[in-house]
Amino acid sequence: MALDKITRVTGRAVYIPGDDIDTDQIIPARFMRCVTFDGLGEFLFHDARFGPDKTSKNHPLDRPAHKGATIVISGENFGCGSSREHAPQALHKFGIRALIAGGFAEIFFGNATTLGIPCVAVAKTDRDKMAAAIEADPAVDICVDVSAQKVMLGAQEFPCTIREAARKALIDGQWDPIGQLLEGQETVAKLAAALSY
Repeated sequence: MALDKITRVTGRAVYIPGDDIDTDQIIPARFMRCVTFDGLGEFLFHDARFGPDKTSKNHPLDRPAHKGATIVISGENFGCGSSREHAPQALHKFGIRALIAGGFAEIFFGNATTLGIPCVAVAKTDRDKMAAAIEADPAVDICVDVSAQKVMLGAQEFPCTIREAARKALIDGQWDPIGQLLEGQETVAKLAAALSY
């Protein structure tokens, strides 16, 4: 099973404003009592989305205009705080396939990349333009071009950056180390069978 080569991610976007959005905001710790990551998507940004009585706070993710969005645009230092792998897992399980921000916390960036989620950095002035365009037309398609390191939104193009090792892993289909190990099971089994001990 070869991993997909992730050269571009295209879809609708949702703007979630704020700098220093930490992993506890992305997935509160009380929802991390799980054996697998299945089901984490429903708790994404839970405390920002819902009140104590489960009433909606009209979070951008819950607005009908952004239903089905697969790309998140946000502020600086996205994914800071604890190193919990649950944060990118919750984003992935919710259906998010690319992240655009001013920058990303190191461990969060690595965990997101191993899920095949490109994390690209874009200047604030350009993110503001993207947010305004999405506000004006939530149905507009946005494309994160990992290969060319640019974001296209309608007729507009914006430069973006992604760490070269992550960019190469995504476009070469080598972004999941565990997946790569599992691909070698047959080779490992043959070698083990040939050993004399």
